[in-house]
Amino acid sequence: VPPQGGRKHPQQELIHIDTTNILFILGGAFVGLADIIGQRVGKTGIGFTNDMPESKKHAEAELLSKVLPEDLNKFGMIPEFVGRIPVVCSLDELTEDDLVHILTDPKNALVKQYTRMFEFEESELVFADDALRAIAHEAVEHGTGARGLRSICERVLQDVMFDLPEYGPGTRVVLHESDITGQTKPVIEQLVDNEQEGMIDSDEGIEKGEE
Repeated sequence: VPPQGGRKHPQQELIHIDTTNILFILGGAFVGLADIIGQRVGKTGIGFTNDMPESKKHAEAELLSKVLPEDLNKFGMIPEFVGRIPVVCSLDELTEDDLVHILTDPKNALVKQYTRMFEFEESELVFADDALRAIAHEAVEHGTGARGLRSICERVLQDVMFDLPEYGPGTRVVLHESDITGQTKPVIEQLVDNEQEGMIDSDEGIEKGEE
């Protein structure tokens, strides 16, 4: 490996790295690889033959599970590179349920991040179940996967986070499905303190007693 990175030159000093105990994990979308596999196994049209699943995505997943080193060679990878990859496997696309779990379950999940940011402004952020499902559905429809979840949340909450400091502490924002789809906009609710509620109740009691 060149010390400064970049291209190798004949007279350049190189650093030798022993890769014996280094695990390399490679991943990607590999667009077009399913077509190459389909030509090898005799599936000329993905999703249009009688013995293939009706869904094109399921058809591509079935073809990718049959990938061989020769398919990677035809895809454009040199044999020396493919020969150093001992294990090749395919992954299924994320479903809406998977994306909902990604939004809520991990330690650093997006829902927890945005909830914490709202807490800095002494505000409460609540994601309704239908809102989480709508975010996951939009990510699946756009084909952005888990990477698109943050952009969807940013688009929906951008104006709210900008206006939130003007309302002061004691606010709440509840996201619903209509807010995600764009039919409505999130509403910042101003909550009433318990002390103020108690004063109002006592005043009402005094007025009733006087009457």
